[in-house]
Amino acid sequence: MEQEEKGEGEDAGLFVDLDFPADDLALFSDSSTPIAKLKGSITWLRPQDICQSPAFFPEDISLGYAKQGLLGDCWLLCACTHLLQNKHLFNKVIPPDQPLWGDCDYKGFFHFNFWQFGHWKDVIIDDLLPCVNSKLCFSRCLSPTAFWVALLEKAYAKLHGSYERLWAGQVSEAFVDLTGGLAERWSLGNFGSEEENIKHDTDLVMRRTSGCSLVKSVKDNCILSCSTQSRPTVEGTTEPGQYHALNVLEWLEVNTVFGHKVHLLRIRNPWGRCCWDGSWVEGGQGWSSLDPVCAMDLQARISQGEFWLDEEEFVSMFDDVTAGYEINVNGHLKSIYSGNMLIHSHQLAGEWIKGYSAGGSRNSNSYGTNPKYWLKVSERGEVLVSLLQHKEKKRIDKSTQMPFKDLRIIHNQLYQAIALHIWKVEKRRFNLRRVLNKAPITSTHCHAYDREVVIHQELESGYYLVIPSTYQPEAEAHYLIRVFSSSSISLSALKSPALSLPVGDWEDTYFQGAWVEGSTAGGSRNFQSHWSNPRFLFSVCDDAIKTPGVNVQISLHQTHPKKELHPIGFHIYEAKDGVFRSKSPQDDEPVASCIPHSYNQVVSVSCHLSPGVYTIVPSTFEPDCPGKFTLCISHRVHRKVVKCQETLGRTIQEASYISLMRDEC
Repeated sequence: MEQEEKGEGEDAGLFVDLDFPADDLALFSDSSTPIAKLKGSITWLRPQDICQSPAFFPEDISLGYAKQGLLGDCWLLCACTHLLQNKHLFNKVIPPDQPLWGDCDYKGFFHFNFWQFGHWKDVIIDDLLPCVNSKLCFSRCLSPTAFWVALLEKAYAKLHGSYERLWAGQVSEAFVDLTGGLAERWSLGNFGSEEENIKHDTDLVMRRTSGCSLVKSVKDNCILSCSTQSRPTVEGTTEPGQYHALNVLEWLEVNTVFGHKVHLLRIRNPWGRCCWDGSWVEGGQGWSSLDPVCAMDLQARISQGEFWLDEEEFVSMFDDVTAGYEINVNGHLKSIYSGNMLIHSHQLAGEWIKGYSAGGSRNSNSYGTNPKYWLKVSERGEVLVSLLQHKEKKRIDKSTQMPFKDLRIIHNQLYQAIALHIWKVEKRRFNLRRVLNKAPITSTHCHAYDREVVIHQELESGYYLVIPSTYQPEAEAHYLIRVFSSSSISLSALKSPALSLPVGDWEDTYFQGAWVEGSTAGGSRNFQSHWSNPRFLFSVCDDAIKTPGVNVQISLHQTHPKKELHPIGFHIYEAKDGVFRSKSPQDDEPVASCIPHSYNQVVSVSCHLSPGVYTIVPSTFEPDCPGKFTLCISHRVHRKVVKCQETLGRTIQEASYISLMRDEC
């Protein structure tokens, strides 16, 4: 390994990670969190310098649970708990049989794997750990001689850029990073003062309030955690109110001696201590309502940092619940709603690009320019569709650091507000404006400042249009769409550009072409080689007379990456007698043009064309600039009024054939 070679010679030949050095660069990003107070007091030690007989994992599994230190990453530690209960996931994140302290081939480094944006990423770290007074200052195992938690925390910090970037997060995000699966987060009800609710619980930021009934309906098929948000101290708690995440280890229905049923939940606090003074703590009055044998059995299950509470206390104490999807050894998700295995899955990455595909919400006239996807469902089945956005690595506004425990503010700065909408469509007859004027069959209902949003739906066989969007138009971000289903599915991108068209019925015809250096990359009309560019004939029939105003809109989309765009444009010429005979740019003036050539992914022009035959000549500004492109001709529909063919040999037939080409994209 290159990194190992760089580090050799230091620390008695043990690996030193030069990419994540044991200094303040690894600890802090902008010193905006409470750990900034530790500057100058942290030393970096290897496990063999912290204790005499370090182990990766303790012999007693109950001592392998995480205990939170001075870093506010309870959200990560809650997700780590799930690894202890699933050996195949534990071995996926932490490859087994790595050399340990005392082994002859121990070199001072460890491998960890984290799921990132559709793929597992290998992260290598050295085992120098941050300490204060020769003791770990951040997370550790309950066993002081076991180090898997501290090492995983360091690897996750390296993935994020620093330890400080782990301060405050969502359990759902860490859960997905550690499993490659899905997690959903629901609100148990309103929280905060009335003034806060008016300020925050707008349509833009609200998530659906599930209540305890939804959580109870899925509890047997998922991994649960719960969290409190920033708010005043809740009556009965022994800790100040703040954001904190905890694990739900058990949810039981128990009979009381009075013949009633009570639902009890066993909660684990990453702090390693109880933070609740309710009816079901040790010696609490709730235990007297149970059969003594049952009460003793339940109390015997309590380990360090765990406590029981009933359902009413649970709802009053916690604000959010995160439900993680279980994954089997084959990597298939288990539905939290039905318990069925979702054995079919697809994923596609995409991007909202300003000026091209960042259309905003359905409130915006540009909504139709958002990226679009075909989802084909072969037979009726349970389908999950998720939209996961890439976190923008930008600095947190220090003016908002006082309520750091309030994740709503942090997420508004790290993420766009995103949503998913799905429409049922017919494969061969597809009119975008007509479809979008109808209500979707399912959606995420509102845009949320979350990293990932999820739709769960039973879908009939057929074709569906899936549109991801941000709330604000022109908001740029990368994203990943994932689909999991109990039945066979396929997912593909509709690559052609969507246009904002006047009201009416429109049909789109698409052509693909290429500028080939030395052959068909002729450049603009400024060059004699202009006519070597690809040319496309199309006809406007007599029905166009019935259509006043704009009756044709043409767009040109280049497929180059955004950073490698050519300046592009096109001209439309009249072709008399159905044949275009010009051989030089000066022979004929265009009847319409899309100029000047511009560095955009897509350029377009709208116009009214009289009945006749025309040719389109798309070009880059300078000759010999290679690239692929797509032409889209949108025309008003009375009957089929457009026929097109490329004038470079192969005939492209009528619009029905072009529709088929489009459907297969």
